[in-house]
Amino acid sequence: MKKLSLLAMTALLGACQSMHPAAKASLDGEVFYLQRIALPPNATLSVSLQDISLADAPAKVIDEQRGPVKGQVPLAFHLSYDPLKIEPDHRYSVSARIEVDGQLMFITTENHAVRLDGTDPQPVKVRVDPAR
Repeated sequence: MKKLSLLAMTALLGACQSMHPAAKASLDGEVFYLQRIALPPNATLSVSLQDISLADAPAKVIDEQRGPVKGQVPLAFHLSYDPLKIEPDHRYSVSARIEVDGQLMFITTENHAVRLDGTDPQPVKVRVDPAR
């Protein structure tokens, strides 16, 4: 009897999960720069989606993509988020940086705001500027 109850509960839980899968949305984009130079093969790209609502607190990272650069600009990225956790009165932004051997080479210097309400143009274009 215990086995039958356990099987029934497992089947019920599985049915509930399939009816309400975890909602995920994504933001696809490209990082670019205006300088006419090639990136070295050991360059790394970091792109993050952040909640920047609180002016007196660090930005809250929602998702981040980090890894070796593949090819040259524009550099594609893919960020995921849960739309149920997006607050309509919050501000969100995408930032990026390119490093070579741990040294910053390019970084975003402007706010690249996103709404995360399904109206953002895709791919999102994120410009990075030379680090000074």
